[in-house]
Amino acid sequence: MPRRLAGATAGVVLAATLAACGGESGGPPTLTWYINPDNGGQAELASRCTEAADGRYTIETALLPRDAASQREQLVRRLAAKDASIDLMSLDPIYVPEFAQAGFLADVPDDVTERVTEGVVQSAIEGATWEDELVAVPFWANTQLLWYRESVAEAAGLDMSEPVTWEQIVTAAQETGAELGVQGIRAESLTVWLNSLIESAGGSIITDNATDPDTMELGLTSEAAARAAEVMTMVAESGQAGAAFSTENESASAAEFEGENGGFQVNWPFVYAQAQSGVEGGTLDQEVLDDIGWALWPQVDEGTPSAPPLGGIDLGVGAFSAHPELAFEAAECITTDDNQAYYMINEGNPASSAAVFEDPDVLEQFPMAETIRQSLEQAAPRPQTAYYNEVSGGLQRTYHPPGSVEPGQTGEVAEELISAVLRGEQLL
Repeated sequence: MPRRLAGATAGVVLAATLAACGGESGGPPTLTWYINPDNGGQAELASRCTEAADGRYTIETALLPRDAASQREQLVRRLAAKDASIDLMSLDPIYVPEFAQAGFLADVPDDVTERVTEGVVQSAIEGATWEDELVAVPFWANTQLLWYRESVAEAAGLDMSEPVTWEQIVTAAQETGAELGVQGIRAESLTVWLNSLIESAGGSIITDNATDPDTMELGLTSEAAARAAEVMTMVAESGQAGAAFSTENESASAAEFEGENGGFQVNWPFVYAQAQSGVEGGTLDQEVLDDIGWALWPQVDEGTPSAPPLGGIDLGVGAFSAHPELAFEAAECITTDDNQAYYMINEGNPASSAAVFEDPDVLEQFPMAETIRQSLEQAAPRPQTAYYNEVSGGLQRTYHPPGSVEPGQTGEVAEELISAVLRGEQLL
C-alpha cells in the first residue's frame, strides 16, 4: 500500500494540555491534537506516531465536545484568539471552508499535498479542498449506503445487483408492506439527504460565488432541485416512511430497519456493526443479520449514478502553531494506510485511502467494503462555503417537514430565506 510509515504501538497518550511547545527542559516539542470523541482510536494513533517520531516530537490529544457544531464553536473561539496550542485539529469537512477562509489553517505545502492525496478517494479530496487548493489532510471518510432486507427485495422482485432508483424502493416497500428508513428530522441529517438528492439529479445547492454572501448564487430553483423535492414528497407520501418520519434520525432508522417490518434504509455503515452487536448481545436474531444486504445509494433518475452523502474527518494544522512542519509530518503519519486501516477496524469509520478497502482485516470486518469505496468515489460534499451554518439552517427551516415540500415552490422560498439571512436582513 502507498504512504506507509512505521508505527509501533505504544501506550495511549491522553492529555488536555494547552501547551504546544517543548518543556522548559529543552525536550522535544509537544504537538496538541484536538480530537472529536471516539473510543480511543485517535489517542492510539497519537501514541503510534509519537513512537514513529523517534524523539523528535510527541503528540498529545485534547478532547473536543461531542457534536460537530460545538466542536466548531470551541475551535473558532480559540483560533480567533490566535491560540498557538492548536497544532492539529480533527475537522468536520463542512467547516473546512470557513476555517480556511478565516485564515485559521496553515497552508499545506505542495509536497505534502502530493503525498496525502495519493490514492485517496476523490470525494475526500474535494471535501478537504477550498478555492482549488487542498487546505486540510483527508483522514477518514464516510458515506451512506442503501441497506435492504434481502427477503424483502426478493419478494418485491428487485435485482439488487443493479442500481435501483428511489421510485423503485418506494414501490417495493409499498408492495411488501415494508418500512423505508430516511432521516426526515429537522437537523443536519435533512441537509445531508437533500444535498445528495440534488447532486444525484445533476445540480448543486450553491452554484457560484460561495465566498461572497451578497452575490452567492443558489441552485434551489433548478430542475435538479425540483426533482429532489419530488423524491422527498414521494417518500413522505408513500405511507412507508413511518409516522415519526419528520423526527427520524439515523439511530431511529437503524432500529426501525431491524424490526419485523424492516425493508430499506439509507444510512451510514455503523448500522451493520450495530446489528452484529445486537446478535452478540442477544437482542437481535442472527437471521436478521443474515438478511441484511447493501447497495449504492438510490438513483434519482434511472441510469444516472447517484451522488451519495460524504462525511468523515479531515486534519487541519493550526495557522498559529509554533511547529507547523512537524504538525504536517504528524498528520502524514496519522493518515498512513496502516493507521487508517487500524482506525477503520477499531472505530468503524471508513478510510479515505482506497487501498485500505483491500486490506484483508478490513474486508473480514466489512464485507461491504468495496461498496463503501465505490460510494465514496461517487459521493458529493455538502455545500462548500464559509457560510455553511446559514445555508444548512435555511434548508432545514424550509424543507421541514418533508411532507410539506412542494416541488417548484419550496426551493424558491428557501433561496429567498437563505439570501436574506446572508445579507443580514433576517435571522434563522
